[in-house]
Amino acid sequence: MANKITDETIDYVGILAKLELSDEEKEKAKKDMGEILDYIDKLNELDTSGVEPMSHVFPVNNVFREDEVTNGDDRENMLKNAPDRNEEAYIVPKTFE
Repeated sequence: MANKITDETIDYVGILAKLELSDEEKEKAKKDMGEILDYIDKLNELDTSGVEPMSHVFPVNNVFREDEVTNGDDRENMLKNAPDRNEEAYIVPKTFE
């Protein structure tokens, strides 16, 4: 499989990754990419016909709680501390005109 990685492939990957590789680095990258592809080919030889596909090795569950109101409408107590208010809201100074 390593011979399927050409100099053009390495140059193209270098452009995509915005890397400037020396000739030595290109040869090493070609060798490494070939080994990666060989390993993938080896994995493809495994019989996975009885294995159910999964997106994660651990069970993924929703850990969020239900959104329940616990303090109700306590507007009057909240507005007690307001320096200036109308019947149902804080009054604040204008921030722009």
